[in-house]
Amino acid sequence: MKATATDIHDVWLLQPKVFGDARGFFFESFNQRVFQQLTGVTLPFVQDNHSRSARGVLRGLHFQVQQPQGKLVRVVQGEVFDVAVDIRPRSPTLGRWVGVVLSAENQQQLWVPPGLAHGFLVLSDSAEVLYKTTDYYAPEHERSIRWDDPTLRIDWPLEGIEPVLSAKDAAGLSWQEALG
Repeated sequence: MKATATDIHDVWLLQPKVFGDARGFFFESFNQRVFQQLTGVTLPFVQDNHSRSARGVLRGLHFQVQQPQGKLVRVVQGEVFDVAVDIRPRSPTLGRWVGVVLSAENQQQLWVPPGLAHGFLVLSDSAEVLYKTTDYYAPEHERSIRWDDPTLRIDWPLEGIEPVLSAKDAAGLSWQEALG
C-alpha cells in the first residue's frame, strides 16, 4: 500500500497494491499494521458503513460534535468526489478542504481523521461507498455544514449535475455556525 499526504495535516490518500490478471484482481483493502505504519494512526475501527446513492446525491458535510469519527472511505461501485474539511479549532489547516475522486476503478481510499467534516458527491449513475469509523454513529451529536458554504468555497465538480440533498443536509449549518 502507498500513502500520499494531502494539503490537510493527517488526511491521507491510500492506494492499495493490486494484483490482477485475466481472472480479475485481488487487493488487501485494510491491514491494521500497514495502515498504522503509513499513517501513524493507532485508533481502532469500531463500525463499518455502506451506502448506495444515485447520480447527483451529495451527502454531507457531516461531523459529530462529540464522539468524532475518523473515517477510512472507499468506493466499491461507481465514482464519487470525496471531500474532507478541517474543522479542528487549533489546526494549522482549519477551514481548508481536500477533494479527491474515489472510484471502484482507481481503488483509492481516503483517511479522514476525527475532527474533520466529510461529504461526497456521486459522479456516476450510482455509487456504493464503504467506510470504516473509529467511533460509533451518534445521531444526537451529528451536525452538517452546508455543502455550498461561501466561506469554504468547495469546488464541487457539478457540470451537468444538480445536487440532491437530504432535508438535514439542505438545512446544514454555515461555516461560522459550525465553528461556534
